[in-house]
Amino acid sequence: MKKLYIILFALLASINTRADNASSSHTALKGKITDQKGESVIGATIYLPEMKTGAVTDQDGNYTLDNLPSRTLLIQVNAMGFKMIAENVDLRNIVKKDFVLTESVVEVNEVVVTGQSGATQMVKMPTPMSIVTQKELQQQTSTNIIDAIASQPGISQITTGSGISKPVIRGLGYNRVVVVNDGVRQEGQQWGDEHGIEIDENEVNRVEILKGPASLMYGSDAMAGVISFFSAPILSQGNMQLNALANYQTNNGLMAYSFNFAGHKKAFVWDFRYSNKQAHAYQNKYDGYVYNSGFSEHAASGLVGISDWWGYSHLTLSTYQLTPGIVEGNRDSATGQFIKPIALADGTEGEGIASNADFLSYNHLMPYQQVQHYKAVWNNNFLIGDGSLKATIGYQQNRRQEFANILTPDNYGLYFQLHTVNYDIHYLLPEKNGYEFSVSVNGMYQNSMNKGSEYLVPEYRLFDAGGFLIGKKSFGKLNVSGGLRYDTRSQTGDALYLNSNGEKTTAAEPTANQRFNGFRNNYKGFSGSLGATYELSENWNTKLNVSRGFRAPNISELSSNGVHEGTIRYEIGNPGLKPETSLQLDYELGYNTEHVSAKLNLFVNDINNYIFSRKLSSKLKGDSIAENVPAYKFSSGNAQIAGGEFYIDIHPHPLDWLHFENSFSYVHSQLKNQSDSTKYLPFTPAAKWKSDIRVNIDKASKNLKNCFLSFGLEHYFKQDEIYSAYNTETMTPAYSLLNANIGSDIVLNKKTICSLYISGTNLADIAYQSHLSRLKYAATNNVTGRTGVYNMGRNISIKLIVPVNLSKRNN
Repeated sequence: MKKLYIILFALLASINTRADNASSSHTALKGKITDQKGESVIGATIYLPEMKTGAVTDQDGNYTLDNLPSRTLLIQVNAMGFKMIAENVDLRNIVKKDFVLTESVVEVNEVVVTGQSGATQMVKMPTPMSIVTQKELQQQTSTNIIDAIASQPGISQITTGSGISKPVIRGLGYNRVVVVNDGVRQEGQQWGDEHGIEIDENEVNRVEILKGPASLMYGSDAMAGVISFFSAPILSQGNMQLNALANYQTNNGLMAYSFNFAGHKKAFVWDFRYSNKQAHAYQNKYDGYVYNSGFSEHAASGLVGISDWWGYSHLTLSTYQLTPGIVEGNRDSATGQFIKPIALADGTEGEGIASNADFLSYNHLMPYQQVQHYKAVWNNNFLIGDGSLKATIGYQQNRRQEFANILTPDNYGLYFQLHTVNYDIHYLLPEKNGYEFSVSVNGMYQNSMNKGSEYLVPEYRLFDAGGFLIGKKSFGKLNVSGGLRYDTRSQTGDALYLNSNGEKTTAAEPTANQRFNGFRNNYKGFSGSLGATYELSENWNTKLNVSRGFRAPNISELSSNGVHEGTIRYEIGNPGLKPETSLQLDYELGYNTEHVSAKLNLFVNDINNYIFSRKLSSKLKGDSIAENVPAYKFSSGNAQIAGGEFYIDIHPHPLDWLHFENSFSYVHSQLKNQSDSTKYLPFTPAAKWKSDIRVNIDKASKNLKNCFLSFGLEHYFKQDEIYSAYNTETMTPAYSLLNANIGSDIVLNKKTICSLYISGTNLADIAYQSHLSRLKYAATNNVTGRTGVYNMGRNISIKLIVPVNLSKRNN
C-alpha cells in the first residue's frame, strides 16, 4: 500500500511540473445555449465528466469554461424539458461551441459511469441500468437512502424498522450487491440483516443502479449489481453556493436538516456538509406505535482539492453515526401491548408495559445499536494526452456496538470494529481507430476485531486483488463492449476460546471452550462480460449481454456462531461453503417517441453454490432453539433466478405536461433439483406493479416554476413461492399502497428562493408486512393472533430546500 501512495505522490508532482512548464497545454471554451427557436436557455448545465466540473448558462444563455486541457473531452449539455446533448469536442481546435437543445419530455441520452471504463451514454451500454436524479430524490418521502430508491423497477429492500434498509437487486442482496460512495465500495459489515448502509441521503445528488453481475469492474460481491451514489458535481469556477434543507414527517415525528457549503475559486474546490436526523417510534393501524423503532442519525463530510486543466485531486473526509433501536416485538400476553426491559429495585431485570412517553421519545431505548462509520477517500484523475489515469485510495473504519443489558445500559455486548483500505488504479488508453481500452487493478484489505464481550463472528483479516481489461468499439449503429477479470482473495479467521465465565482465554485453560475454529481460505475466480447494443431505428433500440459473476463466502456464512440480537436468531456458519459463480443473460428492448417511452428487460441467472440461511428443526420437529431464539444455519445449492422489468411512460403530444408512468418487476428464484418445501430460494421479493399519474407545469405563475402533482399506486402481489421447510419463511399476502406528491420552486426576480415538496405514502393507512421485513418474524401477539410487527402506516412529509448563490458572477 505504501508503494501506491508513493506512485500517486510522484504522479501529482510530475503533473504539477508539467503544468508549470506547459502553459500552452490548456485552453478555454465558451459559447451559447439556445432552443430550436433561437431563444436563450437560462440555467442550462454544461458538465465535463472527466473533469468533474462544469458551468451554468447566464441570463443570456452564455457559458464559459476556463482552464481546460487541449484534448478531446466529453461534454454534456442539459436543461429541464430538453434532450441532453453528449458530444466529444476536440479542444485543440475548438474554443467556441454553441449548442441547440431540442425539447423532450423524457431523457434518453443519460450519461453514466457505473460499470464502464469511462463516461458512456446509457443507450450504448449493454447492461441494464436505472438512474435516480436529485430531483426525484428530493420530491419523495424516505427515511434513509435505500428507502429512497426501493421503488425503482427491480429494486427492493430488506428492512428492520424504518431506520435500517439493505438494497436488493433482482432478488439478490447482502454481499451480492456492491454499494459505491465517494468513489470506493462501502464496507460496513454488510453481511448482517440489520446492518444498513452508512450514507447520508442528503449528500447524494444522483444514483446509478446497474442490474446484473458487475464482477468485471468491482470483483467479488458484485454478483447482483452495483448501486453508485454520487455527490453533487464541483461548481463552476468563481461560484460559491450555500444550501439548506429541512424535513418533517408525521408518522414517526422525523425531523431532519442539512447544510451544505460548496465553492470553486481558481483551482481550489471545496464542499462541506452537516446533516442531522431523528425520529421516535413509527406507527401503524395494527400495532399502534412500535416500541423502540426510533433512531437518530448524524453525518458530516468535507471535500477539498484541486481541479485544473490537468485533471483533479480531491480528498473527502466523512463521519456517519446511526443509533437505531432494536425492535424485538415482545408483548404482554394478557393485553398484547409492547413490553420493555426494566431494572427492578432488587437489582434484577424485569419487564414492564411500554408507555406513550417511550413511544414518543427521541432518546435511544433498550436494546439499541451504535454505529459509527469514518471514511477518507483520495480521488485523482490525471489527463495524459487523450488518455487518463485514475487513482483512488480509501480508508474506512466501521464501529458497530450493540447494547442490550438494562442493568448495565452503557456496556456493549457485541462490538465489531472493521478497518478497510480500498485501492483502485485505472488507466483509460487513448481512443485509436474507434477502439477504446482500459486496464485496472483494484481490491481491498480488511482487519475485523471483536472488542466486546459477546461474539458472533471471529476476528479476521482479508485481502483481495483483481485485474481486468475492458474494451469497446462502435460499428455505426452497433456498439460492442466486453472484458475479462481475474480475482484472488485470502481470508484468515482467528480461533477463539472462552472460559466458564464467557471470557476470552487460551486453549491451555482447563475450562476452555472453543467458540470459533481458526481457518485460512483462498479463493480465485474469473469473471467477464460481453454485450452489444443496436439502434434498430430512430425509435427502437435493443441490447444483449452475457456476464459471469464471482463471489467468495463472507465471514458470517463461514464462521458465525452466536445470537444476532437484531435478527432475533442464533446464526451458525458453514466452513465448507464454496464460492458462488453465476452466468447471466440480459436482454433489453427500448422504444421512444414523442408520445410513448417504453423499456422491457428480461434476464436469466444460473448460480452455482448459492448460499442461503435456513431455520433448523429439533428432533421433536419444532424450531431448534439456541439461547432462547431460533437457530439458523448457512447452506448452499445450485439456483436459477429469472424475471425482468417492464416500464412505460405515456406522455401524449401535445399534452407533454401529462405523464402516465407504469412499471412491473418480477423475480422467480428456485433451487434446482429440490422438493416443494425447499424448491424456492428464501426471501425472494414479491412481484411489484407501480403506477403514477403526474402533471408537470414548468411555469404556473410568475413566482411558481417547475411545479408538479402526482398520484401513485404501488401494488405488491402475493408471495407464496417461499422456502417453507423448517418454517424458514411464511407466505405474504398482497397489498396496495396509495401515494401522492406535490411541489414547486418558488421564484422571485427570476431567482429560485426555495423549493417546497409535500408528499404522502400509504395514504389509505393499510396495515401490511413487506415480504422482506425482518420484523415479520417477531413474536406473536397472543391477543390478536397476528405474528410479527407491521410496516409503517400513513406518513406525510414536508420538505423545504433553500439555495443561496454567494457568487459575484455566474459563468
